Amino acid sequence: MKIAVINPNTTAEMTQAIGVAAARSAAPTTELLIRQSNHGPSAIEGPFDGAICLPGLLGAIQQAEAEGASAHVIACFDDTGLDAARALSHRPVIGVGEAALHVASLIAQEFCVVTTLSRSVPTLKMNILRYGFERRCPQVLASDIPVLDLHRPESGAHQKISSLIARAMENGAEAAILGCAGMADLAAALQQELGVPVIDGIEAAIRLAEMLAASGFTPSKHRGWAFPSRAGDFLQIA
Repeated sequence: MKIAVINPNTTAEMTQAIGVAAARSAAPTTELLIRQSNHGPSAIEGPFDGAICLPGLLGAIQQAEAEGASAHVIACFDDTGLDAARALSHRPVIGVGEAALHVASLIAQEFCVVTTLSRSVPTLKMNILRYGFERRCPQVLASDIPVLDLHRPESGAHQKISSLIARAMENGAEAAILGCAGMADLAAALQQELGVPVIDGIEAAIRLAEMLAASGFTPSKHRGWAFPSRAGDFLQIA
């Protein structure tokens, strides 16, 4: 099967890192189509960035589906454009945020999310509420490290994220979710260091996408994700 992994921002280095993380998680028989938006923000760090990335994101999904993608993964923890993508696509679309929350709920009674900037916290809290995990994920903590600084040694990302997870554990968390696709390569080391499950949304989303594609499930077009016929009159995604 082919799984498209879409980075909604336009930073090639981040797309490459996402591709490495996805390759670690995918089955040997899965072909990965690693894509990014052709236009939009260099990073998604709040509602404005999320809004302006949508044309590029949907265009990348449309192209990947034309290339035979069996499922799509949106590699942004905000689950940017998830409903629009499910309305557009005839294949399963998985957001890394929603996937990570579901996986965490299967291995811990209470868990936390550690993300990048404080302005991302409200969006993540609203998603957690929408998905029904607000009681089990009461802590959303910001490292205040910009997405594009996560892999710069001077940012101290590993140490800051580790400290936040440790604090969340003191307040009841039994597992942690890394709330940014750019944090994927930190998960294994943090899990070993802290002794609790640390979930990377890319891994969770890839494995769920493979399962849904293999099962033949597709987004229901009965109501909420129905694609309006009139959209064809004006929807031309670059």
